[in-house]
Amino acid sequence: MSSEHPDWTTTGFSTRAIHAGQDPDPTTGAVVPPIHQVSTYKQDGVGGLRGGYEYSRSANPTRTALEEALAAAESGGLRPTADGSPPARGFAFASGLAAEDTLLRAVLRPGDHVVFPGDAYGGTYRLVHRVFGPWGVEHTPVDMTDVANLDGVRAAVRPGTTKVVWVETPTNPLLGISDIRELGALAREAGALLVVDNTFATPYLQQPLALGADVVVHSTTKYVGGHSDVVGGALVVATGAQLPGGLESPAGGTDVAGAVGFHQNSSGAVAGPFDAWLTLRGLKTLAVRMDRHQANAAAVAAFLDEHPAVTQVIYPGLASHPGHETAARQMSGFGGMVSFRTGSEEKALEVCSRTRVFTLAESLGGVESLVEHPGRMTHASVAGSALEVPDDLVRLSVGIEDVDDLLADLDRALS
Repeated sequence: MSSEHPDWTTTGFSTRAIHAGQDPDPTTGAVVPPIHQVSTYKQDGVGGLRGGYEYSRSANPTRTALEEALAAAESGGLRPTADGSPPARGFAFASGLAAEDTLLRAVLRPGDHVVFPGDAYGGTYRLVHRVFGPWGVEHTPVDMTDVANLDGVRAAVRPGTTKVVWVETPTNPLLGISDIRELGALAREAGALLVVDNTFATPYLQQPLALGADVVVHSTTKYVGGHSDVVGGALVVATGAQLPGGLESPAGGTDVAGAVGFHQNSSGAVAGPFDAWLTLRGLKTLAVRMDRHQANAAAVAAFLDEHPAVTQVIYPGLASHPGHETAARQMSGFGGMVSFRTGSEEKALEVCSRTRVFTLAESLGGVESLVEHPGRMTHASVAGSALEVPDDLVRLSVGIEDVDDLLADLDRALS
């Protein structure tokens, strides 16, 4: 391990998250990467770029630090390739949907097909259905939860046409669990890419690339940023992942990372330097925050499971959850999201209006606890579709407050 540029690939998650891509500043020795709030860079002669930087849409040192840190965080269990290349490459965007849009434009063409979760984030569905649909891309929603439904996924694949198998695990908002390793094998058999939205699990609790995924997607607005003060997104692409169906990137070549990099620069929906810096700061404390998030979530789920006003609790950490065993096998913890049902839409809306510690708001993954009604808020865009969620569903993003206060708040709201 060089003292100037240490190799962090063999270290633990928190060490990678704190140090990868974040060497002390060579000029001052500052231990935190500076915010390079700059649009352009002096060249040492025409084409003589310092460190490869010419214009901040193409690259910015603060964004580079975040992209390297995210790639390292998602690379647990992986090692550099034979030629010494990193096991994955990261890309930071202005939002999670900007990341998804860039990926889909990079790997799909009109006439292609996507196998899509039957329970997915409404914004992702809107993008695939209403933006890429008119562009000529078709999709099939299918239940991807657990091994029992793999035949259904296999049946949804269109040989020669399906180019992406898109997975959320856990899903939003019904917290379904999919077997990443099994779906990875299925996608390779079909000649398609396996894309895993890892937002709910975070790279701390789940490492999709090590389980066979080709690309990992994040809304870094959520747990990675962790403080409800920045909007961002990310892609982490496995080294060696190839474009499906013999597709060639506009930049030449067939590797997914090269195609994503070309589209990121061409469309320009990149993370700004201050946003990248805030997200990088959040990543450093992800592990300790997630430990508290999931400890509180487990207590909340157990409390709700015994409450007479609750008809169903959905949390992968409960033995009653149908994906519990799969989650225990591929995750190191069960996360901080809990959903539950109340028996009627009226009761669900009443609960959402009565909480005080849980703030009624969209989004998730911040240090503060949030409550929302998916049917009328985050998932209103899928009403009337195959992805419509139950109208009595309440979704909780369990924060890191004192757990007794969270339980008391829910008890008041449910009474």
